[in-house]
Order: sequence, then structure tokens, then C-alpha cells
Amino acid sequence: MTDTKKYGFTTTILHSDRQKPIEHGSLHKPIHTSVTFGYRDARQLAEVFQGKQPGFRYGRQGNPTVSALEEKVNRMEQGMATICFSTGMAAIAAVAQALLREGDHVVSSAFLFGNTNSLWQTVSGQGVDVSMVDATEVANVEAAITANTRLVFVETIANPRTQIADLKRIGQLCRDRGILYVVDNTMTSPYLFRPKMVGASLVVNALTKSIGGHGNALGGSLTDTGLFDWTKFPNIIETYKRYVPAQWGMAQIRAKSLRDFGGALGPEAAHHIAVGAETMALRMERECTNALALARMLEADDRVAAVHYPGLPSHPQHKLATELFGGYGSLFSFELKDGIDCFDYLNRLKLGIPASNLGDTRTLVIPVAHTIFYEMGAERRASMGIAESLIRVSVGIEDTDDLLDDFRQALEG
Repeated sequence: MTDTKKYGFTTTILHSDRQKPIEHGSLHKPIHTSVTFGYRDARQLAEVFQGKQPGFRYGRQGNPTVSALEEKVNRMEQGMATICFSTGMAAIAAVAQALLREGDHVVSSAFLFGNTNSLWQTVSGQGVDVSMVDATEVANVEAAITANTRLVFVETIANPRTQIADLKRIGQLCRDRGILYVVDNTMTSPYLFRPKMVGASLVVNALTKSIGGHGNALGGSLTDTGLFDWTKFPNIIETYKRYVPAQWGMAQIRAKSLRDFGGALGPEAAHHIAVGAETMALRMERECTNALALARMLEADDRVAAVHYPGLPSHPQHKLATELFGGYGSLFSFELKDGIDCFDYLNRLKLGIPASNLGDTRTLVIPVAHTIFYEMGAERRASMGIAESLIRVSVGIEDTDDLLDDFRQALEG
């Protein structure tokens, strides 16, 4: 495999480790468990610390196994640089920790994963103003922007109600205003969508989900697409301006978030995620096929009040999803008609497993209002369209007919 030929998505992931020498001809980057790295020449150690030459300092800031995964994710997102973290939430938190200051302003989509919503509440309590808006229309984002707006944050497909942000127009707005545009790509994955194509500055992926794909390792990543002009960002510390401007943002994030706050990804988890990533395209194809079949079946059933899935023509952003994404994703949610208890329904499933993860090989289900969105309260849930009977489904790779039969029999009561 050469660096000059352009290969397909899966081929590139499969062979990315071999782009750099690996000990003993190993096909996978080995798991390097050492937390520290020694140098024969003390001057070389100093130059590594000063950023004058590449190398590893301490496990919290980098590790050969983790670096190999960072390169893999970077290739997926066609980025300039990628940093991996212990979780997807740590990756999002890194943006706030490293780049925001008291008095700054953030515009965020109101349709968010529950923990991300909670994170912005925490940030707003630390002196950063956060405006939550309906990001399905760019006009709402534009109306919220102020002179102190430092970044706009959206998810590609919102978890769990599957609203889709006006991604392309928001990207153009951020370019025009010189605002950092942060896009969480977890619900689509780099296989179905690359946020760089709509002007994203930074791309978040929860590696735990579709990229790792097997529910056996936590991880997150942040990718700099190379599109943002960091010389226009006012919060870069002078220390990191010794690098070329394109590297300022990631240099500050790696130091101020990864080093100072310590959300480092361990080498064992990095290895699990890297191996899982090799089959992401194959898994996503099956999961998307299953999700569409299951969503169609449920939508046609009189006992189901509503199904929220971008692959259905009834979805408000179906046309947008078709234009932007290579598939509609593996996640959807649905509401049962009055009189059908969501807990009883879930307990009748034999294949759908009550659990809180996403992007697993197995189909996972969860009653949203009573679990992951319980803490935010009924009023906030209602403003986000979270019905009390809403069930979120992360569709796995089971045989399609088996899934259809299982979700159908559970409706029989």
C-alpha cells in the first residue's frame, strides 16, 4: 500500500497502521502499556517537551497505540490532526476547557444528547453564556450570535429525536462570521458523513459508538479539519503561538485539556477501538438497512403513535438527510399509543436489550424520559419533544427478519 494512491474508506482504515513501521511485522499497532518514555540524550527529551521534535513525554499526553488510532480517525475525517480522549464527553469538554473563557458566548443546538445538554449547563455556570436554539433552521442560529460568540455546536443527527441541524448553512454562517464550528458526528459516523464537507472546524466522535462498535471500550476524539483560521480566535495563549497558526488550536487543546484535565485514552481501549473500526463500514451498512426496515414496520402499525427516523419520508428533515448523508444511521426513536406501557413493551422484547449504549452490534433499547433524560425534568423534556413514552432504539446487526418479528410480537401484548 502506497501513500500516493487513493484507496476506499475500509481499505484505508485496514492498512493505516502499516503506513509507519511496526515492530516485528505486526499488522496491528501493539498495545504499548508504558506510561513514560525514556531518552538516551537528555537534550532530546527537552526538545520533545518543547515541541521542537516529535516524541512521547508521558502517557497522559500521548502513547504510540493511541497515536495510531488518532491517525486512523484523522484519515476517516480527512482532518489535519486528531486527539483521542477517554470518552466522547471528554472530547466535547476539551473544547470548553481549552478554548472558552469567562464572558464568552456559545450557540448550541437545543436538540442534544442528555449529557451534552448537562455539560453546557455546567459551562454556563462557570461564566460562559450558552444559547440553546432550534438548529434545524440557520436563522435561529444567526439570531443568537453576539459579538462574544466563540463557537457554534451541533450534532449531525440529534439523539434521541433525530432532528437534523441545518448543517451546510450553519457552516457557511460560521465561515462568514469567523466563528468556530463544532460538529458532533457520532450519530452519523465518518462512514456516512464527513462534517468537513459542510465547513466544520472541529469534529467530535464518540469512539465508543459506531467506530469501536462492539461495546467493549470507551473513547472519544476531536479532529481539526484545517478549515478554521486560528489567528482569528482570541483565546489562544501566547505559549502555543510558537507553532504554525494551523496547529495553534490542537496544541492548546492537547495541553490545556488532555494534559491539565487528564482525560487520556488508555492503550488497551485504543486497541479495541482500532480493531473495531476496521469493520465499521460493514456494520453500518447492515445497521442502516435494519433500522430503515424496523422504522417502516413500526410506522405502519396502528399501535405506534410516531416514529422518528431520518430515513422515513415523514421525517421533517428527510430530504436534507438524503442530500447530506450516505445513509440514515442506526438510531431511531418511537412513541407508543396511549394505553401501552413502554416498560411492559420493552420487557416483552427478546432481542432488543434494555441498555444505554449506542452503535453496538446488538440492538439496544431504552425508555428515554425515565432514564437518560430523567434528570432534566418534564418541562425541559417537553421543549425538546421527548414524550414520556419515547423509546430509543440503537439497531444492531441481527438478521432483519428476526428484529422485525421481535418488535412486532412485543406489540401484541
